[in-house]
Amino acid sequence: MAHPVVHFEIGGQDGEALAAFYGRLFGWQTRPAGPDYWLVPLEDGGIGGGVMQTRPGMPAYVTVYVQVEDLDATLARAAELGARRLVEPTPIEGVGSFALFQDPEGNVVGLLAGDR
Repeated sequence: MAHPVVHFEIGGQDGEALAAFYGRLFGWQTRPAGPDYWLVPLEDGGIGGGVMQTRPGMPAYVTVYVQVEDLDATLARAAELGARRLVEPTPIEGVGSFALFQDPEGNVVGLLAGDR
């Protein structure tokens, strides 16, 4: 796959309770990774992910992050195809940068570009 899914994210109003729920349900060993965020480590051939506490007024969500080389170019191409930018490229210290777009059907998809 040229652009694999490399991360998932589940967000909700009570992130800590949500992380505990998935820990109890699936045995995920989440660990705090900043304010209102818990990492789900890569295990057993799956992909790693995160659980996030959403801001007030933000709905619960599940999304995936696709690995790309160039966030700006990918966002531009997505827009040409009918998508809408939601979050501009944003750095994540020690990881790279991410961005979010909404596809023509309303699904939110993340993009992740690693540090070079």
